Amino acid sequence: MYVSDFEAKRTTPAHQSGGQRAWDIAATVVDPEIPVLTIADLGILRDVQVTETGQVKVTITPTYSGCPAMDAIRDDLYKAFEKEGYRDVQVDLVLAPAWTTDWMTEAGKAKLQEYGIAPPSGNSRAGGHSGPIRLSLAVKCPQCNSLNTRELTRFGSTSCKALYVCQDCKEPFDYFKVL
Repeated sequence: MYVSDFEAKRTTPAHQSGGQRAWDIAATVVDPEIPVLTIADLGILRDVQVTETGQVKVTITPTYSGCPAMDAIRDDLYKAFEKEGYRDVQVDLVLAPAWTTDWMTEAGKAKLQEYGIAPPSGNSRAGGHSGPIRLSLAVKCPQCNSLNTRELTRFGSTSCKALYVCQDCKEPFDYFKVL
């Protein structure tokens, strides 16, 4: 089983001590493009540390290098910490390792489904999997759970999503692509 850096950080003793409150504050920030997901659900919140001087250092990774939401997320992180009384906050954007849908939490995938966006299915090759490339034969409709769906366009409302339509209920829906 592949354990993401996100999951490993949440279980290390160093993270659970002094930085836990800071992590919890950062984890409340929502993605501006998909407001039902927090940045922790999405897996872009990579690390939160509190230094001996009280400075908070937050590390985030964009879903892709040109993601326009990162400036808003950075601003929202500053606001969340300021609201909680933190004045010295540094937000670092890192591109490596590249974000993968493998970093999304299961709770985040469930929230996508409830929101009407089909969550990513399967694992990316970035998750350490090797062997044959799996082909996705169908994407389940988040409205009626039918597998009788088809892709309308590879690029949907954002670059992370594709636009699909259900052949049974006739509803269009976004599919969060496996990256």
